[in-house]
Amino acid sequence: MKKENTNLPEIIRTLTRLFPDPKCALHYTKPWELLVAVILSAQCTDKKVNDVTKNLFKKHRALDDYVNAEPSEFERDIYSTGFYRAKTKNILAAIKVIKKDFKGKVPKTMKGMLTIPGVGRKTANVVLGELYGTAEGIAVDTHVIRLSRLLGLTKHKDATKIEQDLMEIIPKKDWVRFSHLLILYGREYCSARCKHTSCPLAKFYPSQ
Repeated sequence: MKKENTNLPEIIRTLTRLFPDPKCALHYTKPWELLVAVILSAQCTDKKVNDVTKNLFKKHRALDDYVNAEPSEFERDIYSTGFYRAKTKNILAAIKVIKKDFKGKVPKTMKGMLTIPGVGRKTANVVLGELYGTAEGIAVDTHVIRLSRLLGLTKHKDATKIEQDLMEIIPKKDWVRFSHLLILYGREYCSARCKHTSCPLAKFYPSQ
């Protein structure tokens, strides 16, 4: 069992004070739209994804719109999110699996989510937490990787190992919320190029 980080309760209290109502920043109205948006968000800002999905979701209102989509046209529609060929392949394949294997419903379990093309633990954790309030793990994106290391919550660089470290020390009731808090903190207060001169959590950075 990993030794508990004695600063963790105050870190969570500070983050909660800064962001009392943390939420997923991606826009969606249907469950599968969230999955599409999360896949698009890889190596892309949520703002850009929301700009792209504003028109994409108008064009693709039903599952069959994705099933019948022309890949080259879909690639053009999501081009500005980057990695558009891989994202197109994964999204169109994912929707087909959801329709065929899950009767058009986004799975409610990690096991089910991981059978979907293009879905790893991070994507699954975001979708499960946002749609169903299910905490089977902690979504670990680039902000979470960087900040959890900066805060001394892990020494690992691998997302899977970082997730395991965080799951050992963070109360399960906070798993979904914690990743949102770190992501918001990374965006608004402590970016990758931050000098840490005015970070609200700077006193908890061991290396500083």
